[in-house]
Amino acid sequence: MTLTNQNIFILGLTQYGDGIESTNFTLARHLAAENNVFYIENPYTWKDIAGPKRRQWKTRNKTAYNGIIATDLPRLRIVTTPVLPSINWLPEGRLYRAALGYNEWRIFRAVQKIIWRFDMEDYIFINSFNFYYPGVGRLLAPELSVYHCVDPLVFPIVRKHGERSERQLVQESDVVVCTSRRLYEEKVTQNKNSFFIPNAADITHSAAALDPAVPVHESLQHISKPVAGYFGNIERRLDYELLDEVTNANPGISFVFAGPVSREFIPQWFFERPNVHLTGPMPYSQMPQVLKGFDAAMIPFKKDEFSATIFPLKLFEYLGAGKSVVATDFNPDLQEFTGDVVTFCPDAGAYSSALQHALANDTGEQLQARLEIARQNTWERRAGDLSGLIYKYLQQKRSELKGLPGMSLSQPMDYAKA
Repeated sequence: MTLTNQNIFILGLTQYGDGIESTNFTLARHLAAENNVFYIENPYTWKDIAGPKRRQWKTRNKTAYNGIIATDLPRLRIVTTPVLPSINWLPEGRLYRAALGYNEWRIFRAVQKIIWRFDMEDYIFINSFNFYYPGVGRLLAPELSVYHCVDPLVFPIVRKHGERSERQLVQESDVVVCTSRRLYEEKVTQNKNSFFIPNAADITHSAAALDPAVPVHESLQHISKPVAGYFGNIERRLDYELLDEVTNANPGISFVFAGPVSREFIPQWFFERPNVHLTGPMPYSQMPQVLKGFDAAMIPFKKDEFSATIFPLKLFEYLGAGKSVVATDFNPDLQEFTGDVVTFCPDAGAYSSALQHALANDTGEQLQARLEIARQNTWERRAGDLSGLIYKYLQQKRSELKGLPGMSLSQPMDYAKA
């Protein structure tokens, strides 16, 4: 059984107009197929509207009506939130928590007006990795509260307040859903009702790369073949030591990195090597044209405690586009979900060999195997899994309120056998 005709509020990290792929908004879209979903946008702050996001915020204001923005799905609405004071500069402590409480109350009031307008009696609240505002769910007092944990907290600026806030979220939620087994193993020690439901991909989008009518993106049209490509943020997760060896050992391969660049994490050689090409930021809508220009796809993430928790969407997007994928062995969970269609490499030598083999030995049979794995890891399936889990806990809470025996669901889902 899954959720149907429920009112669901989702507080995510995406703001209206971001134009990027978002796990939390994608989840909202799929749950809205059978439920009334209200996606609470991540609030703009004073710092946002004084900086480069001011135009985006002004466009959002023109689109909103009475605190709501309509979407292309009739049962999915975006709830706008007030501009909030920027408080992350404050040190952790009583002053910060007091300021945070004020900001959370402002968000709560915006949502409360929607609850009154639609005359809701019961609703579910999902905090989808917006640990910046851990107390909103408590203020809303939903019928069921869920925390969706998507990533580890890596950067010091995030961990400064985020570690305490996320701990609060985990402990106060009825259900915690983690996108990697490593995250599950961490959160289940704080909340026994924690589960592992991995990420997936919208392969209907990436599969457009297989359409003969879809052209190769203009940024790749003049790059010499073969092309080994990466689509995503070029930042700290990439293993630059490995890439240094691999790109240097394969001068005949063009290495294309399509996405925004975080220069503070990138060594200078990366910008100077003649067979490394940076396209700059790419809208998610243009991903099929970019992937079409790849002869093989890469996920060269470094191996560390943070990467071991990553379940990258791009893996299944690559496979959905029919591309062979060569990755580092950064997360052992991934082997369970990809069979033998993805090569996971322990070092630069193995990575070079696997990349050369992938470029020289691609067949139609391998293409079909990749597409089948992609079909097994879609958002439709993952959203169905999450919906079913929430449904069971919702029924359990309702039974407990009526004095009936509940059900025990404190064991992790075994997706390796699903």
